[in-house]
Formats: sequence, structure tokens, C-alpha cells
Amino acid sequence: MRPLLPNLGPAARSAPSVFSPTPRPFLSQRHFHPTPTASIPRRRNFFTSNVLLQQDGNEPPRGAVSGKKADDGNAASQSAQKKRKPPLKNSLHRVAIVAQKGVPAKPPPPAAEPQTGATEGSSTVSAVCVAESFDMDRVEDILKNHGFLLDPDGNGFESHEVVHARGLSSGDIFVFPSGTVVTWALPPDVVNTLATKHLLPAAETPFVENKEEEDLEFLVDPEQEQSRVSGDVVVLGTRREVEAGDRLETTLAKIAFSSGLARSTKLAVLESSLTRYLESTRHIPERLSQGLRAPLSRGMILQKAGELLNLRSQLNHYNDLTDALPDIFWDTEEKLETYYAKIGKALDVGVRIKTLNDKMTYAQEVVGVAQGVLDTSEKMSSEAHSTRLEWIIIILIAIEVAFELRRLYMERYDVFQDELLAELRALRAEVRRGEKGEVVSK
Repeated sequence: MRPLLPNLGPAARSAPSVFSPTPRPFLSQRHFHPTPTASIPRRRNFFTSNVLLQQDGNEPPRGAVSGKKADDGNAASQSAQKKRKPPLKNSLHRVAIVAQKGVPAKPPPPAAEPQTGATEGSSTVSAVCVAESFDMDRVEDILKNHGFLLDPDGNGFESHEVVHARGLSSGDIFVFPSGTVVTWALPPDVVNTLATKHLLPAAETPFVENKEEEDLEFLVDPEQEQSRVSGDVVVLGTRREVEAGDRLETTLAKIAFSSGLARSTKLAVLESSLTRYLESTRHIPERLSQGLRAPLSRGMILQKAGELLNLRSQLNHYNDLTDALPDIFWDTEEKLETYYAKIGKALDVGVRIKTLNDKMTYAQEVVGVAQGVLDTSEKMSSEAHSTRLEWIIIILIAIEVAFELRRLYMERYDVFQDELLAELRALRAEVRRGEKGEVVSK
């Protein structure tokens, strides 16, 4: 019977000698059989006391194998990882600031990288405003024609209030009559195509070139029943959905958060419009500083006044931007009002509305001053014209008086000439008679 010899395996048979000057450790190899001591790769810190040489890959230095120091090292590495965690790109505060100041020019998209995690947009809420309003009946027809399932959870809202659709990828789509589309867990290219192409026939007064986009992150918490806004992230409580399989509560929470985000996006449209308006009227104060000689057109001032009134009416009258609670949540649960208020507070909607009204007040003052200057200028011009006409009349009257005096003078001069001629004739006749009398007497 052959004696049992240890199976060294190919890895052990090819291992270098202990005294080899350049050992090749096989740390990534897994040995399923016992390996002789001679075949085990030696450590670099076996014959050295240098601290730097002791740190070989994941191998800790000498004296650092105690449990306490290992725990300290793990805690330090975890804290370093926490410090190195990059900030969220779609935080609520950033969305509010970007919406108020305008979206900067986007750099060219980087090269496509292989996907190693979840699908892009799987945890993103995206809002796109492409028109002043939507024809909700046409929106329903378009979504049906594209194969979307309308109102899958029976949320109880009317179609003129909000239209809820769900596709095959379980991504939710909410279309609001304010011209805004809000999507949950859909890729950005799908959202852009849906808002700017598919739903465009239902848009009234579209402005695709000046559209506004906002997005933020959301998380799903299956252990919580109530949804909330935690810091910079929307957290959906899906406990009831997980336990009972009812998605209605989650859908209602999404509608409340989507309505608040749609409100912010619509407000961003007005902020961008007001920014462009202020840029177009920036030259008016400069011209007013030049005095009444500045070339201002009354037609242009009236046009700018009309544009400003239109913007202010869109903010305060035609939309539910300034209302604390939109009409669709009047007869709903109180928690939906809470969700709507929380997302509005996180996006600084109230502060932005006040800032927008202050800017509109300033723009109205500029237009009012320009109108007053034009009225004063026209009044002064009218007075100058009247004065010029009065002087023309005075001059004409003076000319007429001069001609009349000349005529009188000439008439009087003619009478004098006639009298003088008569006297000369009489004198001549007397002279002639005297001459005849002298001749007769002789």
C-alpha cells in the first residue's frame, strides 16, 4: 500500500524557494489542500525591522495587530470614506438656487461609461415645464396611444387636475395643467422625449427653447409608513405598500411631492422670463440718466409695460403659484398638504416668490418713471410747440400791421401828392393869368 503523501498541488510545486531573492507571493490563490511550510511565500517583514517595508499591501505593520488599534483603523477608514463622500448633485437647496438664478450652460456630455449599478434615473425625480398650459384631454389621448396605463392606482383626482400614467418599467408620470411633466425613476432621455415631443401637441403656448428642468433624488424606505423630506432627499415611506401591496398611499405622496416640484419649475420659468425682461430694459435707466434728450419710444415703453403686467398676472392670478395650498388638495388628507408644504419649504418657493415680486416692483418703477419722463417730455415739447406757434402768429400780425401802415402811408402820400399837384396847377394858372394881363395892359 502506497503511503499517503501530501498533495502539494501545482501552485505549491511551482512556488519559489524560501531563499529565493525575488519571491512571488500567491496571496490571491486559494489552496484546497494542506501546503508545506517550505512552499508558503515568505513575508517581506520577516527579516526586516523597517516600518515602510513591513507595510505590504493589506498587511498591517508590526505592533498594529491588537484589537483596539484595528478597530481604530477601521473607524478612521470609515470616517475618511464619509469625508470623501461627494455631495449630492441634485440637492433641494441646489435645485432652488439653480431655479432662481437660471440654469447655466451645460458642458458637453462625457463619453459613455459602462453601467455598473442601477439604471440611470432610477432614483431621480425630474420635472420639465415646456408650455404655459396643457390640454388635459389631449394629454390622456396621447398617453393612451403610447401604451401608458392611466390612473393605475385609482388616486381619485380628476383629469383636469393631474394625469397619472405608468409604463412597463414602473416609472410614474404626472402631467399637470400648468404645462409641467414630473416623472419618477425614468431616464433623462425618456423624460426629455416625452415632454418635448410626445406631449407637445397638447401644449398651449409652448416654449421648448426656453424650457425649465429640475431634478432631485429620492429614496424608498420600506420600514416607514409616512413619507418625508430628509435633508436634501425625498424619502418615500412604502411600508403599507410592502405589507398590503397597496400602492395608493405611495402614489398620493408622489402626487403631493410632484405638485410641489411642478410649482417650483413653473416659478423657474417666470424667473427666467423676468431675467430676460430685465436684460431687455437695462438700457432704460442709462438713457434716463442722460436727461430728456434720451431717445425713448412710447411704443417700446407701452410694450414693456404690457409684458410686465403679463408676467405679474401669471405669477399672482392665472396660476396656483402664490396659493398656500392648490385646489387639488382641498378635499384630501392632511398629510398630503404636509408633503406639499415640506417640498415647497425645501425649495424656498415662498422666498423666491417674494424676490420675484420685488423684482417686478422694481421693473414697474422703471417703466413708470420712463412713462413719466415721456409725459413730461411730450408736455414740454407741446408747450414749446405752442410757444413757437404763438410767436409765429405774433410775427404774422406784426407783418400785417407793417403792411397796413405802409398802405396808410402810401395812401396819405398819394393825397398829399394830389393836393400838391392841384396847388401847383393853380399857381401855374395864376401865373399864366398874370402874364396875360400884363400883355393886355401894354
